[in-house]
Amino acid sequence: MARPVWTGVISFGLVSVPVKAYTATRDREIHFHQIDKATGARIKYDKVSAATGESVADDQIVMGYELSPGRHVTFEREEIAALRPDSTKAVQVLDFVDLEAVDPVYFDKTYWLGPDGPAAKEPYDLLLAAMEERGRVAVGQVVMRNKGRLAAIRPMGGLLAMSTMRYAEEVVAREDVPELPEERGEADQRAVDLALQVVDTMTSDWDPAKYPNTYVDELRDAIEKRADGIVEEPTAEERPAAVIDLMEALRASVEEAKKKAGGADDGESATG
Repeated sequence: MARPVWTGVISFGLVSVPVKAYTATRDREIHFHQIDKATGARIKYDKVSAATGESVADDQIVMGYELSPGRHVTFEREEIAALRPDSTKAVQVLDFVDLEAVDPVYFDKTYWLGPDGPAAKEPYDLLLAAMEERGRVAVGQVVMRNKGRLAAIRPMGGLLAMSTMRYAEEVVAREDVPELPEERGEADQRAVDLALQVVDTMTSDWDPAKYPNTYVDELRDAIEKRADGIVEEPTAEERPAAVIDLMEALRASVEEAKKKAGGADDGESATG
């Protein structure tokens, strides 16, 4: 049974919706330890002073912010903790905005929201239906793990979901990246027509299961083999031949996309 990571109340107008939040994503990353090759023991790190090279006890360590090279202002850990926002159990909806207006770059971590108790089901369904009908996202503030976050509450798969969001100052504007082109170039229409053929041929319904994390799967396989005493030599990755002519590359891409699409159709016919 999944355990909620947060419980609270969504408030819009005078309506309150008690909810529980459940993690909607899971970390499949494989974590390694650093090991001493000679002894097989784990590597540990000691907290040492850069000035003396000697170990420093935890109660002698303070938090420092560098104002300029070598110049810091320092705080006790308790002082930093006191500045964190109080953990509240309410999300006050500030605005409802169009879903299409929110760029995905703002979304961070997503949680499923479920009604907290039988009495919460009616207002939960009400908020869900209203946002689905209008195509809106509720924007508000939430405090999770003593950290204030912007949050978007939206319909997703017939339920409510809450995504923590980045604040505007956390998103890098294109003007802040001077390496980006200042103006878009004019594309050759013949090339655009070929590119459209590639796009149209490769267009399909969104199915996230089609895109597995092959790196993690291969890494797990390598770990299992290594545990069984099997050592495989790494194979060199084949690089596609460089195509200098853009039109030639587009024509080849159209043919390749058609072949793949034809193969997929044959597979569906064979299994249908």
